[in-house]
Amino acid sequence: MFVDFDKFPDSLVPAIVQDSATQKVLMLGYMSAESLEQTRQTGNVTFFSRSRQKIWVKGETSGHHIKVADITIDCDNDTLLIKAIPSGPSCHTGADTCFSESNRAEGFLFELEDVIRSRKQHPVDDSYTSSLFAQGLNRIAQKVGEEAVELIIEAREEGDENFKAEAADLLYHLMVLFVARDVRLHDVLTVLQNRAKERARRDCDQS
Repeated sequence: MFVDFDKFPDSLVPAIVQDSATQKVLMLGYMSAESLEQTRQTGNVTFFSRSRQKIWVKGETSGHHIKVADITIDCDNDTLLIKAIPSGPSCHTGADTCFSESNRAEGFLFELEDVIRSRKQHPVDDSYTSSLFAQGLNRIAQKVGEEAVELIIEAREEGDENFKAEAADLLYHLMVLFVARDVRLHDVLTVLQNRAKERARRDCDQS
């Protein structure tokens, strides 16, 4: 990866930091060739402070380091995109991001995941989800199997409504199982994305 540090008088390039899970932009910093190399070697996002004229590791004071997941360069080779995993708030004010946004994934499934996780951590007496967690992992896994069978049966029948209802039941119970195993939806989606990237790479190599 070529980075054109010489394009700017101070030999610093902008580095946009994005949460690899939520896709939220966390902050903007500047990197020198040395701080970029340190970032690569340590796996911790490391900037060059223009005000202090020195290299600094993000989180060295607050303890909220940002771990690197991927580094890419823009089409002009003068701006970095750092996809990363924050260990806490990214802004010096204590906010999730430097742009006053909540650092959480958007979309109904992620919202549902939050609700399910809340039912595990803070059980509610009349909650079906909480009752599943109370019955334990084996029962949750059993429910996933039962719902999968019911979906297979409906797949062989005419009409879509019952099929969609059973599919929703299976998806819900599968997400309960994710939470029971402390696996996040993003983790599973990442596996699928990596498989797609690998297939695309193989197709490219064969072309």
